[in-house]
Amino acid sequence: MISHSIFEYSYLLLPFIGFVVGFFGALIGGGGGFFFLPVLILFFNVPAQVAVPTSLAATIPICLAGSFGHYKKKNLDIKTGLIFMASGVFGAMSGATVTSLVTEEQLKISFGVYSIFLALQMLFNLYKEKRANNNGDEIKPLSERGKMVRGVSYGFLSGIVTGTFGTSGIAPVMAGMFAMKMSLRLVIGTSLMVIFGNTVAALSAHFLVGTIDLTLVYFLTAGTIIGALLGPKFLSGVSVESAEGPVRKWYALGMILFGVVMIYS
Repeated sequence: MISHSIFEYSYLLLPFIGFVVGFFGALIGGGGGFFFLPVLILFFNVPAQVAVPTSLAATIPICLAGSFGHYKKKNLDIKTGLIFMASGVFGAMSGATVTSLVTEEQLKISFGVYSIFLALQMLFNLYKEKRANNNGDEIKPLSERGKMVRGVSYGFLSGIVTGTFGTSGIAPVMAGMFAMKMSLRLVIGTSLMVIFGNTVAALSAHFLVGTIDLTLVYFLTAGTIIGALLGPKFLSGVSVESAEGPVRKWYALGMILFGVVMIYS
């Protein structure tokens, strides 16, 4: 269902928020939809059941514009992306039905717990990678069968997360692609392609079970499109490999902060 909320002056901040989220979402992959949900709930008092599909709708332009920009920069592995997307669509449709079955408080707490768990997992993986590099350990490459299994498994999980919480579900996607030994640039570009498919599928399901506030979507996307187009251009001029560790660490710490606030708000 579609609705239009009454304009409030605080909505004038949304294009700026959308630009920042769109820029970094396209720059580091995932669409940045993870941040829309807590921002809408905590700062704009949007009910969780409305914030979830609204967040999904605002994420689509980031993924679409970002994917196009990364495709032009040759940062896209279409074959791998399609494997993740195929299973992710089923996960997203399933997750969307979960949202309509729980209360707003349960959804907020679940999202907070999920955020903290995911952040801790990211920090643990960073620690393992750093220790392996220091020890000079060589990691064996995956077989084609192993890549397929990981693509389907992680893709389905990311779809579940996207449909349930209205976020990008980027962590399972990136985890799966890093496990497949893809380069960071390909992970960033291809993840946007996967999240686009998941988001479209989840949003389609939410049309039947949720409410999308198009007023909020208009204000958010006014900034997200510009930010998403600039992200890939900026990426082509920097050495992302050297910044990967710090970016992932601060991203994880931000997720922990949002998670704690969502649980106790």
